[in-house]
Amino acid sequence: MPERIEVTNMKQNSKNREYVIENVKKEGALLEFACSEFRDDKEIVLEALHNNPEALEFASDRLKGDREVVYESVSQVGWTYCYAKENLLEDKELLIAGLKKSGQILYFATQEMRDDKEVVMVAVTNKPIIIKYASKRLREDKEIGLAAMNVSKKCYEFLGPELKKDEDILAILNKE
Repeated sequence: MPERIEVTNMKQNSKNREYVIENVKKEGALLEFACSEFRDDKEIVLEALHNNPEALEFASDRLKGDREVVYESVSQVGWTYCYAKENLLEDKELLIAGLKKSGQILYFATQEMRDDKEVVMVAVTNKPIIIKYASKRLREDKEIGLAAMNVSKKCYEFLGPELKKDEDILAILNKE
C-alpha cells in the first residue's frame, strides 16, 4: 500500500518548523514523522496533542517526563499514561485525571498509588475489574469492593479473602 501523501510530505518537510506546526495542528499523529528536534519541542508537541492526544507516543522521552505535556494527553484519553516517565508516576492528580478516562491504567501505577484509596476508587468506578491491580489491603476494603461488585460480579474473584466472606458482598454475588 502506498504511503499517504501527508506522511510523505511530512517526511520531506520534517525539519521545517512552520510546516510541522501547521500540519500537526491538523493531524497530530504526523508528529511521528517530524525530526527529533521537533518531537522534543514543547510547543509543537502540545499542538499535536491538542489535535490528537495519542500523539504523546511520538514525543521525545524528555517531554514524556514533562507534566504539562503528559497531562494534556492523559486527561483526554487516559491510556497514554503508559508513556509517562518515572518522574511522573507518583503524581496523583495526573493519575486520577487519566483514571477518569480509563480505569485500566491502574495497571501502570506504582505500588504506592495502587494502595491509595482515592486512586483505586476512581479506577474501580471507571473499570471495576481493575480491582485486581489494587493493593492487597484495598482488595479487602469494603467500600471499594462494593463499588466494584455493584457494577460487575466478575470482580468477586479478585477481592481479598476476608471481603469475600462479607454478607453485603455475598448478597450482591447471589442476587439474580
